[in-house]
Amino acid sequence: MMSAVAALLAKELTLELRTRESVPSMVLFSIATYVVFHFGLDRDRVTGDLASGVLWVTLLFSAILGVNRLFVAEYEQGGFDGFLLAPVDRTALLVAKALTLFAFLGIVELVAVPAFALLLLGPPLTQALPQLVLVLALANAGIAVIGTLVAGLAIQTRARDLIVPLIALPLLVPVLLAAARCATPLLSDGGAGALPGNWLAILAIYDLLFALIAYAVFDFLLED
Repeated sequence: MMSAVAALLAKELTLELRTRESVPSMVLFSIATYVVFHFGLDRDRVTGDLASGVLWVTLLFSAILGVNRLFVAEYEQGGFDGFLLAPVDRTALLVAKALTLFAFLGIVELVAVPAFALLLLGPPLTQALPQLVLVLALANAGIAVIGTLVAGLAIQTRARDLIVPLIALPLLVPVLLAAARCATPLLSDGGAGALPGNWLAILAIYDLLFALIAYAVFDFLLED
């Protein structure tokens, strides 16, 4: 299975390097959203829970752009039929797509988080950065798993651009809430506070729960 996942992941990353359809649009959307928040809130700097909310809402909505494009190539070019005929574990596609989305989110955040710090954030990120990276990684894992599952479900529908946010956003609310609560003390004035362990645990458990659900149902999703 690992060789199939590696081959699929290499294919996804190569395709993105050639087409540049997902990551650039996600990055531009994030920066544009920060500009909108800058003028909409009429503030030069935000801190604490407001800063955390702005950051995670922006990252979540930019992630939806990547989720919408996740299975488009397979759907339009017959990739599903070829994969179903291949003698490999079908969950390899789930793992490869989730890793692809996780990688896309990480790349986007390499630009989006510094842009947020430059355009909106009050306190410096230097002290909070290691802890924030942990929160970002856990939140990205949840978004990647849930986004892959929802994208696979919606790709066969005509209105997939509408179905994906309608299904994904309610499922991602716990991820958004836990990540925002974890990041709030890191973005507060007076230096980074301690990570709230209970919210960090909730985020990790929610990720694991949906990873198991996605693993269990993905075979049937491909058949349908």
